[in-house]
Amino acid sequence: MRRLSILLILATFSLSSYASKILIPMDLSQSNHLKAYGIAYWVLSKDATIDWMLNFRGGSFLLPSSAAIEKELVIRGVSYEVISDATAAQYESQIASPSSNMDMMKLEKVPKIAVYSPKTKMPWDDAVTLALTYAEIPYDIIYDDELMADELPKYDWLHLHHEDFTGQYGKFYATYSPYSWYQQQQKDYEASARKHGFAKVSQLKLAIAQKIRTFVAGGGFLFAMCSATDSFDIALAANGLDFIEAMYDGDPANPAAESQFDFSQTLAFENFKLKKDPLEYEFSDIDNTDARRSRSLNEGNDFFKLFEFSAKWDPIPTMLTQNHTRLIKGFYGQTTAFKTRVIKPDVVTMGQNDAAEEAKYVHGVFGNGFWTFYGGHDPEDYQHRVGEEPTDLNLYPNSPGYRLILNNILFPAAKKKKRKT
Repeated sequence: MRRLSILLILATFSLSSYASKILIPMDLSQSNHLKAYGIAYWVLSKDATIDWMLNFRGGSFLLPSSAAIEKELVIRGVSYEVISDATAAQYESQIASPSSNMDMMKLEKVPKIAVYSPKTKMPWDDAVTLALTYAEIPYDIIYDDELMADELPKYDWLHLHHEDFTGQYGKFYATYSPYSWYQQQQKDYEASARKHGFAKVSQLKLAIAQKIRTFVAGGGFLFAMCSATDSFDIALAANGLDFIEAMYDGDPANPAAESQFDFSQTLAFENFKLKKDPLEYEFSDIDNTDARRSRSLNEGNDFFKLFEFSAKWDPIPTMLTQNHTRLIKGFYGQTTAFKTRVIKPDVVTMGQNDAAEEAKYVHGVFGNGFWTFYGGHDPEDYQHRVGEEPTDLNLYPNSPGYRLILNNILFPAAKKKKRKT
């Protein structure tokens, strides 16, 4: 009997020693940060859960151990460590300590992702679709037809990029109106407006912006970059007032329109002023592009810093700022960054350039949902121009700027509430 007891104890010890989990480190030891997010998404798609270890080694992921997961990690070139259950328990205890600024966030639902984008090819790329494609995260492209058909509530997460919700075709008129792609874009947009019963493109885009706002209010997640950020709020504030000149909609602007803007309709910005020159490549004074040039910023000294939040008390901004560095290279776009003075007081600034008096990365709550705005066009192309080749992310597998995009992809996985609309 005594010998049997010893054998049982040894067997139990042996089994516990071999029980294990997979740790995907997200600090400087990680060989491919961007594809690590794709692994996390893939694991969620297999109905498994993940622990996102906030502020632990750059925001590491703790996965169940399986041969299939290890095989996928090897195929995608993602660094990982197999650790014992005892070691995992030690990490969890360390994270749970009240003295640590760390937390465990359980990811348990694979988000369904949509990208709002024209179906036709445009002469610019989209950093988010580049990131999703490189990380091997699936997404659907939807546009005006799908939104007007009320298909948006089928999705958990919506991305907007380089879009103009004001109906001014990106204010490209002065430079690109002779180009065939610009002329075709205008024809396509006008045809879409007529198809959906609107006399002007600006009216259709307002209807789309309002549907997106309703999606957020009902519990959706919105992520926007570049000109989609400020043009979205400008359209909502105008709420149908005609501030657009004749080359864009066929009739002159109402000179009193701006004085009647309703900033209670917007998500992020208030008290901004329009750039009324129809030939100026700028929508409003929300964008800080012009002001920052006077501060001698260039590719060598342009950085923004991520704020550090309390993981246990502010888990949302903590999730959205997970990274292996707190200092990130700046980059331009039509909307490069946001003047701090026009940001609403309830908006959380997560990334900022103090010297330029601008916010780069902001977040807020609207109704039951959440939104994040990220200034600039491409985190690894400092001054991306129309017509340039897309960024090859094989050259930037550890990009901290792109990591911020992918943090937002996983954010909805931590929420299990049902949307109301």
